[in-house]
Amino acid sequence: AHTTLVAAVKAADLVSTLKSAGPFTVFAPVNDAFAKLPAGTVENLLKPENKATLAKILTYHVVAGNIDSKAVVAAIEKGKGKAVLTTVSGGKLTASLDNGKVKLTDENGGTAFVTAVDLKGSNGVIHVIDGVVLPK
Repeated sequence: AHTTLVAAVKAADLVSTLKSAGPFTVFAPVNDAFAKLPAGTVENLLKPENKATLAKILTYHVVAGNIDSKAVVAAIEKGKGKAVLTTVSGGKLTASLDNGKVKLTDENGGTAFVTAVDLKGSNGVIHVIDGVVLPK
């Protein structure tokens, strides 16, 4: 389930952005991923005064284009083990392979693994990740 992510997207007014033409590739954290953040983080981010910060974090999980798992792996191989993805927020996510699984490393050195791939959205593709990646 992705109920925390959905609530966050609504709180950040991103629904219209993500419903636009796209295509987008979304790295969608599962609820447990949000639960791994320090206590109170999600509640704090959902407050109206933190909308800009929340929007930056959420758009850091979105990359323009329809990048399926094969394309992600191909980019990693082409980059000799690393592929740097520029997110909608303008930040960078680094994708690499770790024991055959795609690992995302954020700008702070935090990591998340892709646990499910190529879920079709109406305007792109969704990959499920087990952590929340955070921009600087």
